[in-house]
Amino acid sequence: MFSKTSDPTSAPVAPSVSRPSTAGTNVSRSVLGADLKITGEISTTGSVEVLGEIDGNITAHGLIIGQEGRVTGSVKADTVEVKGRFDGKVTCDSFTLRSTAEVKADVTTAGIVIESGASMEGRFLKPKG
Repeated sequence: MFSKTSDPTSAPVAPSVSRPSTAGTNVSRSVLGADLKITGEISTTGSVEVLGEIDGNITAHGLIIGQEGRVTGSVKADTVEVKGRFDGKVTCDSFTLRSTAEVKADVTTAGIVIESGASMEGRFLKPKG
């Protein structure tokens, strides 16, 4: 019924093999914790949720800036949702400002959702083409 494997390292290998490898979907999601501060560039085919502070450029399938999250820089993503603070430039297909958002940015997007209470300073531009 139970068996002991001779190689103790073989058990951790199995979960990584069974992990879905679908690029560009919400299957791949990275959460950057509230105690984390990053200066530099972040690039992923998945989604990123920022609960801490990022000073730099982000390229991702999706970006969520949590209520306590702060991002300063340039963002390129399919979807962007802001609950915290953002200062910079955004290029995306869908841009959502939640009621707690504080944004100072130039936003190039095809779709916009702004909840009552959100603060926005900047410009909205329609994508060329």
